[in-house]
Amino acid sequence: MRWRLDSTARGATPMNAKNLLQLLILAALWGASFLFIRVGVTDFGVAPLMALRVGIGAAFLIIVLVARRPLQQSVTILRTRAFPLLVVGILNSAAPFCLFAYAELTLSAGVTSVINASTPLWGALVAFVWLRDRLSGMRTLGLVVGFLGVLMLVWDQIAAPGSSAATPLGTALAAGAALGATLLYGIAANYTKRHLTGVDALTVAAGTMTGATIVLLPLAVIYWPATPISLHAWGAVIALGVACTGVAYMLFFHLIAVAGPARAITVTFVIPIFGILWGALFLGESVSPGMLEGCGVILVGTALATGVIKRLPWVGPRRADT
Repeated sequence: MRWRLDSTARGATPMNAKNLLQLLILAALWGASFLFIRVGVTDFGVAPLMALRVGIGAAFLIIVLVARRPLQQSVTILRTRAFPLLVVGILNSAAPFCLFAYAELTLSAGVTSVINASTPLWGALVAFVWLRDRLSGMRTLGLVVGFLGVLMLVWDQIAAPGSSAATPLGTALAAGAALGATLLYGIAANYTKRHLTGVDALTVAAGTMTGATIVLLPLAVIYWPATPISLHAWGAVIALGVACTGVAYMLFFHLIAVAGPARAITVTFVIPIFGILWGALFLGESVSPGMLEGCGVILVGTALATGVIKRLPWVGPRRADT
């Protein structure tokens, strides 16, 4: 089966119960990635943890890639598209993963998973500025609402008494790093659309993860921790690489193939639920009303900006002659 980045929902089947279950599993895996980052980053540090994550993920995806098509064909595609694959590897994996890891030195897994939900907002904004994609009034409203939700969430974290040992400035810097990561995701998505359209998504995933590994490996060697690393941290990084990167990417590409990218991207709305749930269950993280309110506002804004919500419920349908 070939999975292509320029696939559309035209040939995809509707989201059935099996696809919906797969979507929930994917959201659970990606929501858990914030939990595992939180567990592993203290022992490993930012660069070593993320280098191991992308390295394990790259190895997994390369094995799958080679198993699905002739080795020479895969090598040829990777070689001819090496530069854009490296760029996307930096923008979509190496840099944002490190920024999220830095953020989780201060912020909870639940909060960072909610900030991650703003990724489609940046994608729409970057597409408007860079690719001149048209923004309707509804999508513009979605951007405003979504970023308002981010501000609500960050303010809740800064104002909450005793929520973190970090100073308000440290909390703001951590939130800024997480937002920077989602901005890079938005740039990467549009760069991919411009320079890698037509390349099957499995090749893109394997190539970009390999590029991210090449970039982060020297930093991992330089900043490798001098103190012993706990078994919990090793377990977290293995889970990050295999389950939250390799398996999750495979599942995501499958959903793109069978249900279409528009339906597959709705996983964005479910990830924060699992991010908050796993953080509360396994790390004892508190969930404040302000955090839930910010999450809700971000998701509404994202739904408007991505076109999931076509119109406001109190506005009647558009007439055909308008």
